[in-house]
Amino acid sequence: MRQVLHNGTTKIHEYRTWLPTSQGAEKPFAVSLSFQCLQGADGESLGVCVISADVTASWQARERLAVLDRASARLGSTLDVMQAGQELADLAVPLLADYVAVDLEQSISFGEGPPVGISATGSRLPAFRRAGLASIRQGVPESPWMRGEPVDVPADSPFTAVLRAGKPRLEPVLDTGAGTWVDSVPGLARRVRENGMHSIMIVPIRARRALLGVALFVRTPDPVPFHEVDLLLAEELVARAAQSLDNARQYASRHAAALTLQRNLLPRHLTGGTAVEVASRYLPADVDHGVGGDWFDVIPLSGARVALVVGDVVGHGLHAAATMGRLRTAVHTLADMELPPDELLAQLDDTVQRLGEEDCDLPDPPTAVAGATCLYAVYDPATRRCTMASAGHPPPAIIDPQGRVSYPDLPTGTPLGVGLGEPFDSVELELDEGSLLALYTDGLIETRDHDIEEGMHRLGTALAQPDRTLDDLCDIATRTLPDQAPCDDVTLLLVRTRSLNPSRVVTWALPGDRSAVRHARRLAAHQLTQWGLEGLADATRLIVSELVTNAVRHGTGPIELRLVRHRVLTCEVSDTAAFIPRPHRARTTDENGRGLFLVTKLSRRWGARSTSGGKVVWAEQELPHTSERQPVAA
Repeated sequence: MRQVLHNGTTKIHEYRTWLPTSQGAEKPFAVSLSFQCLQGADGESLGVCVISADVTASWQARERLAVLDRASARLGSTLDVMQAGQELADLAVPLLADYVAVDLEQSISFGEGPPVGISATGSRLPAFRRAGLASIRQGVPESPWMRGEPVDVPADSPFTAVLRAGKPRLEPVLDTGAGTWVDSVPGLARRVRENGMHSIMIVPIRARRALLGVALFVRTPDPVPFHEVDLLLAEELVARAAQSLDNARQYASRHAAALTLQRNLLPRHLTGGTAVEVASRYLPADVDHGVGGDWFDVIPLSGARVALVVGDVVGHGLHAAATMGRLRTAVHTLADMELPPDELLAQLDDTVQRLGEEDCDLPDPPTAVAGATCLYAVYDPATRRCTMASAGHPPPAIIDPQGRVSYPDLPTGTPLGVGLGEPFDSVELELDEGSLLALYTDGLIETRDHDIEEGMHRLGTALAQPDRTLDDLCDIATRTLPDQAPCDDVTLLLVRTRSLNPSRVVTWALPGDRSAVRHARRLAAHQLTQWGLEGLADATRLIVSELVTNAVRHGTGPIELRLVRHRVLTCEVSDTAAFIPRPHRARTTDENGRGLFLVTKLSRRWGARSTSGGKVVWAEQELPHTSERQPVAA
């Protein structure tokens, strides 16, 4: 007023104060004052006119808009549910409260299970975990629970009413006297009284008709209690945060589903048996979900052999992972049929084409499978020979025990599902014991700025260290990748070959007549005695008798019997007939047809595989425990 009188001007001034109410509490009150100087005809100041107006509502509206504007800028910056809860707490202190705690329904944090419906809490309350904490005091002394810890919800507390009704609650004056709900949690009661918590607001966090959690707003040193306008602001603030938390929840749920899918599709534990030592690395290009279209496998086969597989479905993400799972299952099925690598890839190519035709019939067909590549190899530790074939996949790197690197001249073949009908060709190599095979996908050797040849040279150089462990070599090889984010999935399967001691593999040539049966039984029994496996002699004689009998009856030419002692005892009978035996149920009047049924009962498993000169029928038996502990490699 003095400034207006002195200067002869007009001024508008706003200020905020607190006025006592009839209940004894104080209420915020905003006033806008207009000061105008009254002057006479000669310009002299005669007085001042003051006009006052209650602008509390508009003041509070501007404050809410300012807070919500900050919320829009700060909330939603993360897809981590715990961090999203912390963002809400950090924003509300000290703008709205002196202490804020954000608790989330427990399944939300891990992306597991469906969200809890607002009206579905019933008599049993959901479990909560503390996600956000903020206070004007150092160390947040008000909270008995730290971030990530489970939170106890007292049964008769205001929290229970909020959770069951799904509506916020305001307690301007918190009753902390003896015998109230606060005392039901001793640690909480002590902290409430020590820190002077006197006014609270509890707001449920809701989205899509689901209860995500609950936010607690508390005033401690600030003597002004919360009012209805503060609750409206808290609700609007929590609503903004709920959108961010719901996005984070959906991401966590999809991420958990994607990781579960990938874990179930890729092998959980690789074992090479007596044939190879293995290690692997998988780096998906889709780092958000951790899934892609690459796959690898080590599949045990009969006779101590092992199949090595690596494949790549074009693209990455959930669809590529699902397609990869279908192909991996198909490869396992075909590998159990003991098909040679070139025949297996031909059958897999037909499978991929059929899958593509089925997908085309869908109303919203997914991306075609065509373009998937695969490398399939079979290694036999008894002969140290490895047979491999490729369907559009880069060749493996082979590092001998001296550290020399080579890439076999392997026919590339056409990618799976292209539909050209081209046959696949196999290549057979003899490997030194201790050789290293590196099977990989092109994401490891090809980048935007480097061609494949340069990447293959980089990979070979990284692996040319025979004295390093396979896990070390996996780390070294993947560390050589350029620093930029990978544009394709990266898979590396390292295999170090072993060989069986010649004393553990015995082969006999038998005549193609009935005398071969008696001779085979005697040879097998004698060999088991030398190996100290007399306990398997009776069962082995019966298995050998039935397999050799079938070879004599249905085949022509010479017969070969081979016993292989590795983790199991394998009996193999080969002949020149291409017919693969199939068991059938013999009738009571049949004189024959029970041989394979007897083999099934005496062995842990049996099967047959085609060879270039005929077939091999094999059966496996478990070794005694004392024999299993003995080393089987050379």
